[in-house]
Order: sequence, then C-alpha cells, then structure tokens
Amino acid sequence: MNKISIIGAGSFGTAMSVVLGGKKYSVSIWAREKNVVEGINNKKFNPFYLTDTKLPDSIEATHSLEEALKDSEMVVFATPSHALREVAENVKPFLKGNEIVVSVAKGIEKDSLMAPSQILVDVLNETVLEDQIGVLTGPSHAEEVALLKPTTVVAAAYSTRVARIIQETFMTSRFRVYLNNDIIGVEIGGAVKNIMAIAAGIVDGAELGDNAKAALMTRGLHEMKRMGAVLGASMDTFAGLTGMGDMIVTCTSQHSRNRFVGYNIGQGKSLSEITSGMNMVAEGVKTAESVCQWAKKNNVEMPITHAVYKVLFENIPPSDVVEDLMTRNPKEEKMI
Repeated sequence: MNKISIIGAGSFGTAMSVVLGGKKYSVSIWAREKNVVEGINNKKFNPFYLTDTKLPDSIEATHSLEEALKDSEMVVFATPSHALREVAENVKPFLKGNEIVVSVAKGIEKDSLMAPSQILVDVLNETVLEDQIGVLTGPSHAEEVALLKPTTVVAAAYSTRVARIIQETFMTSRFRVYLNNDIIGVEIGGAVKNIMAIAAGIVDGAELGDNAKAALMTRGLHEMKRMGAVLGASMDTFAGLTGMGDMIVTCTSQHSRNRFVGYNIGQGKSLSEITSGMNMVAEGVKTAESVCQWAKKNNVEMPITHAVYKVLFENIPPSDVVEDLMTRNPKEEKMI
C-alpha cells in the first residue's frame, strides 16, 4: 500500500492518520477548513481536533479532493454518516476504480435507512465494485487511539479478501483488528449503540443509578439484536466488539459525545443548547431519528430507541419516558 487517503480531518480521521502514518504509509488527509490543512502541514498538529496529538511526518493535508485522491490505493471515509452520501458523490469523479474503500462512520441514513457501507455501494456503484468496500468499526474513542492506547476493532467487508487487506493495513501492536464477515451486523451495532449512549448519559445526568444503567445497556443489546434479526445479521456479532464491546465504551466513557449529550439532557439542558456548544458530531442524535423510522416501518419493538427519540425531538421530559418504560406490560426476557 503506497498511498492512503483519509476523507475527513475530524477526531477519528485524525486518529486514523496517526495509526497509518505510524506504519510509514504515505497518508493524504482531506479537510474542508484551510486552517486545519495549514496546521497539519506546517506544525503537524490538527488545530481543531486532538490538538495535543503530534502527527507523523508522513501525513500531508489538503483541501483538494483531487489532490488527496491522486494515486491512492485505499480511501478511508471518516465523515459523519449523515454527510457520507454528499462527500462520496464529491469523491466519486476522482476515483480510478481500483481503490479499496473503507468507512469508519457509525449511523443509519435518514429516509434511505442505509448503513454507511450501503451508502457507499449506492453512490460508487458505477466506479467501485461492491467487493472493494468495507468498514472498520468497534470500541475505539479517537482520543485513546491517537495516544496509542491498546484498542481492538473489527474489519468487515463484502469480500473476505478486502476485509483481510483492511485488517493488515491497520493492524499494529496497539491497534488490533479482527475479521468479521457480518458487515450489516457490525454496522447495526455501531449505529444503535450511539442511541443507547445518549440514554446512558440521561441515566447518569439524572442520577438514576447503576441498576438503571445496567438494565438500559442489556435491553439496548436486545434492540440491536431485534434490528439485526430482521436485516439478516448474525446474533454472535452483537456479543462481540461491535455490539456489547462498543456499547460498553460508548455508554460509560468520558470521551463519548453521545453520552455527553444525554448527560446534559439529564441535567435539564435542551438539545439545541447542548449541540450549539459542540464542535464534534454526536452521531446518535440523527441515528435515533433514522432507527426510530426504521423500527416503525418494519414493526419492530425498540422501546428505548423510541424513548430517546421522544426526549430529543418531542421534548418529552426524561422522567416521563422512564416512567413509560418501567410501566409497560409485563414480558418475558427473550434473547431477541
């Protein structure tokens, strides 16, 4: 692999550049903002994200997609899932067609209800084969990845060969990559856990206790599995890194943007008040809307997802939705 392009210089795109640049790959990272490009090229620091992280010398930044993609052998999309379609459309004219394409986004697109890899297949189908597209996902806060703290993730793709290429490209002694052939399952896990992290933050912010949080995470896993069962995912996936693993880190970590949003809602702040002060995207906000739409369309019971949606978009007080969740009709505990 001679050159790798990273599309997006946010926190995770920057962290990926640290991993890949540390392996001496030639990395070109695309950013919209000229001051980000100048900061990376002139000082080897991203002035907006992970500002304390020194970037490897092999990383160069540009605000030209054509320049970023020239002679690239792998393209890593590190943009929020709701912006992925637009960015992929802009990238498409500069692809040769032989690149490995990797998404590190986590979410479900509104209206189309597509996962990130499906968006890329949909947009790039005339240029890049489906078998060239994969994802890298798992419990991996950018802040810790960039500091080279031990992190374990999953590579999945429509082709096992491509999944192995992704694995080999990203694997280091501090960034371990496992293979998984269930691409839709790992993407469902990555999307739904962000919704549950908002809910976990609400539990913490409202001081509802550890018992409530344990119940939330466990029942949240059930909602992941229900969605996965309808979409043909393997149930084993949700017991792994991209299911329960990602759920644990996102629901409990100080680095979690989604938990941060939920915590502040639990403290009584409004969504607009919280997000106006954030320079990073909490994917779970838009994903809650998309997954709620999907659940209604497919008649799948996802009560925690619906509760988060009500708090975020219908301004229902958290205390009311907790009451609703706790007083539903008695049920059996089922695995799905």
